[in-house]
Amino acid sequence: MDPERDSVQAWRRSPRLLPPALHAALTALPDPPSAHRLRQICEAAAQTLGRLTDLDLLQYESPVTSSSPDLSTWEEMAPVVAGTLREVNAFVDLIRTTLAAPSPQRGNDLESLVDEAVAELSAESRRRLDAVLGQAATRLSEQVQALGARVRDPAVVSDRWNLLAEVQAFRTRFREQIGTLVFDAISLFADVDRSDVVPGHSEEVRGAVAVRSSVTDLRRVLEARGDKVRVAEPEDVQWHAQHLEGEMDAFGKTAAYRALRAQDKRRIIEYRQHLRDLAAQPLPGKGEVIALCLQFLEFVKGLAVVNQRALLLEHDREVWARTGVKLEQVEAHLREDPAATAAAVALAEAADVAGGLYGRSEQFDEFLRRARRQSFALLAPEDVPRAVEDFRLLVASLPFTE
Repeated sequence: MDPERDSVQAWRRSPRLLPPALHAALTALPDPPSAHRLRQICEAAAQTLGRLTDLDLLQYESPVTSSSPDLSTWEEMAPVVAGTLREVNAFVDLIRTTLAAPSPQRGNDLESLVDEAVAELSAESRRRLDAVLGQAATRLSEQVQALGARVRDPAVVSDRWNLLAEVQAFRTRFREQIGTLVFDAISLFADVDRSDVVPGHSEEVRGAVAVRSSVTDLRRVLEARGDKVRVAEPEDVQWHAQHLEGEMDAFGKTAAYRALRAQDKRRIIEYRQHLRDLAAQPLPGKGEVIALCLQFLEFVKGLAVVNQRALLLEHDREVWARTGVKLEQVEAHLREDPAATAAAVALAEAADVAGGLYGRSEQFDEFLRRARRQSFALLAPEDVPRAVEDFRLLVASLPFTE
C-alpha cells in the first residue's frame, strides 16, 4: 500500500464545503487545468482547517503548577499531536502530488487548439500558482518538523502547560499558513478579500469577538466586586470572596475561556485556586482579597491585546464602516421626518451593527450597554438628534491604531 496515495484518495472521497466567494472565484477561472488543481487544493485546505480548529483543552487542565514531570498529560495529548501532524502531512502530500501531476494531453481538433491558446495566456499565472503552492508546502513541512522537535523536548513534555501551549500555538500557526495559501493562490486569478475566501475565517472572527466581549464583561464584574469588598464589613468579606469565586467559575464555562491561550488559562486557574483558599477561611483578610482582585483585574485588562489581532482589526474596520453608513441613513431620516420615528428605528439598527465593536473602547462600551438597556427605537423625537451626535462622536474616536 502507498500511504501517500491513500491520503490523496481520502481527500477526493471526502465531502467538501467552500465559502461561496471562493467557490465563485474558482468557477470563474478561465484555465480549466488551473481551476481543477486549485479547487483540489482549496477543498483539501477547507477540510484540514476544519480539523485543526482550536482544541477544547479543559479536560487537560489542572490547578497543579509545580514543575514536576506530568507525563500523563503527554499520554493524553499524544493522539492530538499525532493527529495534527497527520492532517498537515496529508495536506502537504496532496500539494506535492498536485504539483507533480503532468499537464493533460490535448488533441489536434479546433476545441483543443483554442484551449491550448487560452492555457498559454494563463501560463504565467500557473507558474506563479506553482510557486505559491511549493513555498507553502515547504513552510508547512518545516513547521511539522519544528512541532516534532518541540514535543521531543523533555522541558515541553514534562510540563502540562508548556505542552498545551505548544500544541495550541502550532495548530494556530498551521491554520494561518493554510489560510494564507488559499488567499495567495486565489488572488492570482481574482480580486478577493481574505475574509470572504479563507475557509473558517468568519468562525474565527466570531470567536475573537466573543472573547473580547466576555473579557470586557469580566473586567466590569471584577471592578464592581473590588469596590464592594473595599467597603465591606470584615464579616462580609468571605461572602464577597465566595461570590467572586463563583464569577470566575462562570467565566471558566464560557466559550471565550475555551478560546484563551494555554498560558492565560494557567494564570486564571492559579488566581482561582488562591481565591478558593481565601474563600474557605471564616474571616479572610480584606486586604488579601482586594489585592488578589486587583491582580486578577490587571491580568484581565491585559487580555485586551486581542484587539491587536489582524483579523479583529479588519473586522472592526468593516463594522465601523457599516455603522457610519447606518448613521448617515439616520441623519437622512431626520431631515425627511421631523417626528424622527424612522430615524429612531434606524438608530437602533445602527447600535445593533456597532455591537460588534463592544470591548474596543470603555466609553463606547457604556454607550452600547445603554443602547441595550433602553431601545433607541423608542426614544422621544427630541432625544434622537442628541443620541445621533453622541453616537457619531464616539464612533469617530474609536482607536484602530493601538
